[in-house]
Amino acid sequence: MTRTVFTFLLLVVFSFPQVHGQDYTQFVNPFIGTSNFGATHPGAVRPMGLASVSPFNVAFKKGEGNPFEKDSEWHSRPYVFENSYLTGFSHVNLSGVGCPDLGSLLLMPTTGDLELDAEQYGTTYSNEKASPGYYQSHLDKYSIKAEMTSTTRTGFSRYTFPEGKSNILLNLGLGLTNESGAALKIISNTEIEGYKLIGTFCYNPEDVRPVYFVARFSKPASSFGTFKKMPKMGEAEAAWTKYDDTYKPYQGYQQEMAGDNIGAYMQFETEEGEIIEVQIGVSYVSIANARENLNAELPDFNFDQIVAESKSTWNKMLNRIEVKSDNEEHKIIFYTALYHLLLHPNILQDVNGQYPLMGKAGIGHTTENRYTVFSLWDTYRNVHPFLSLVYPEIQEEMVRSMLEIYRESGWLPKWELLGMETQVMVGDPATPVITDTYLRGLRNFDIQSAYEAIRKSATTLINNPIRPELKYYDSLGYIPEDPSNSIWGGTVSTSLEYYISDWNIAQLAKELGHNKDAQYFSTRAQGYQNYFDESTGMLRPRMMDGSWLSPFDPKAGANFEPVIGYVEGNAWQYRFYVPHDVPGMIKLVGGEENFINQLQLCFDDKNFDMANEPDITYPFLFNFVAGQEWRAQKTVQELIAKHYFNKPSGIPGNDDTGTLSTWLLFSMMGIYPHCPGDMTYAITSPMFDEVAIKLNPKYYAGEQLQIKTSKRKGSKINYIKSIDVNGKEYPSYFIDHKTLTSETTLNIKFK
Repeated sequence: MTRTVFTFLLLVVFSFPQVHGQDYTQFVNPFIGTSNFGATHPGAVRPMGLASVSPFNVAFKKGEGNPFEKDSEWHSRPYVFENSYLTGFSHVNLSGVGCPDLGSLLLMPTTGDLELDAEQYGTTYSNEKASPGYYQSHLDKYSIKAEMTSTTRTGFSRYTFPEGKSNILLNLGLGLTNESGAALKIISNTEIEGYKLIGTFCYNPEDVRPVYFVARFSKPASSFGTFKKMPKMGEAEAAWTKYDDTYKPYQGYQQEMAGDNIGAYMQFETEEGEIIEVQIGVSYVSIANARENLNAELPDFNFDQIVAESKSTWNKMLNRIEVKSDNEEHKIIFYTALYHLLLHPNILQDVNGQYPLMGKAGIGHTTENRYTVFSLWDTYRNVHPFLSLVYPEIQEEMVRSMLEIYRESGWLPKWELLGMETQVMVGDPATPVITDTYLRGLRNFDIQSAYEAIRKSATTLINNPIRPELKYYDSLGYIPEDPSNSIWGGTVSTSLEYYISDWNIAQLAKELGHNKDAQYFSTRAQGYQNYFDESTGMLRPRMMDGSWLSPFDPKAGANFEPVIGYVEGNAWQYRFYVPHDVPGMIKLVGGEENFINQLQLCFDDKNFDMANEPDITYPFLFNFVAGQEWRAQKTVQELIAKHYFNKPSGIPGNDDTGTLSTWLLFSMMGIYPHCPGDMTYAITSPMFDEVAIKLNPKYYAGEQLQIKTSKRKGSKINYIKSIDVNGKEYPSYFIDHKTLTSETTLNIKFK
């Protein structure tokens, strides 16, 4: 089966400055990242939307046509580009995460006699189209045109049927979540309500929560019912029933149906080309709120209007940055990366302001956006600094959400999902996010409460869910390997994250006048030196008695293989991970020449991993040695050419809720925040002729930041000859945040 994909058509020449009404969505290809484990999806979604509608094609392995199946691997994707067997459209989804969850509330249109087994009613599909807020495909088996759009809290589907018997199935059994269990009730021949349990993200901890929904149909069903999968029965029982280990329909059933593999169906008699539309409102608070969300955001069935509104909403977000380039592919990967950045964290509250409280039962209320999906181990490195620069009003709201999480649960978030702390990954990532935000001048939040929360995470030695190994870290200056304690993992990685957080606390304490704290945490942040092994030049695991872990292979642990001492990386990929003290690391390794040689070897010997976070700042470390900045320029341009392109595999790996996309955004603009909490950006070669960032005047002195280049050599490596700021020669390859946000024009001339 040949599947044709249409993304968008470039109809106009992109000129600079932009004319009013420029359509930036034409440069977004939602299929980028749907292969190569990027874990994005091409479905319809609004910026930071609670709901999204994605094709779901990972339910079953179907030979060469569907090689990827959700339960045969660590699968976090509702959609994989290589697959071609679709079993529905899910209405709550995650983008760019490493563990399975959500991918639930599946609608599926079919024709002919009623079939309730998803493996049987699934179909190949063709003629896919996707743009921000819209998805379309043709369901081959049924000759149905399926179209999707969404609002912030609802999904909206439009199905164009052939003549004859037609069905729309709602399947609550299928999904990516590790949880089972659901309930539904058919209210009328046009409405279904219910909920499905989701949670146990990464299988630890075992927290669950219901996602509630109300589904509304544009045409009354001629007949309807519910269904559920019956268990495998014994020989005697099986002789008395025809529903042994199969799906049982309940025609006309309007009481509540509950179970693991349940659903509902609506049946229609359709004319050729007849359209039936389905709207689904979702909420994490209640069915009543799901209905209220639906009524507020989709008061009528006007599909085209919602598509147009989605396009307009996306344009308002994407137009914060304007770029000029003759390279269309560069514009597409750039704006698609910006699109992916703006999917998470996403809002959690309903239209009435209610949301589920963090870590406990109960309902909170907010008058602003309450955010969720804080994948902070990933995003603290570049996503939040990017938001602070380009969308400061959103970043400030996110920090306020983080502080509300602290007030509700007693701790700042680590990897929060829908009001549940998943405890995924290591370190204390909320600390650099809050510090970095405050130091960039975004201060409309309770800084005293924030400092209290940060300090609590950094000083509570017992029963500390954020820093569980803090007792040893605090007393020894590092976390030791302990063969008797199998719970510990990644001691070097964890400690390195703590050092960065401690350094950030010191910067914030200094700003707030807490001088003793500043000195204490500055000293503790230097503890990384305890891991430096002069014999290997690596940051090497140590035992409780101070001896080195042996045997030791610096390359062990590449490609996500498990290894003692490190998390999602190896000794090479963590070797230079001291962004808060690169000059100190240079001294440790024996000076600038050896530092450059070893850093270059990281790339030359294929020890660098573009697909994961620990080393993504390494290309910019060349800027710390005068005369070696050209290496950063060369390396960044080569990495972009190798790993980012306008294809489904055009993200180097799991996007990690926009982190890999944000690396691309900064790198293509020619600036990079090399260390959270440090207010300077490393300068490298921009990939565009001109970049204009519209700055929010409520936060910054300037109305826009412009980055201009000259003497560009097209796709060849462009090396910087000179830099000037506002017409004056600039002597450094680092530039501070305040300068950039003060009506600055950064001019870069290439050799």
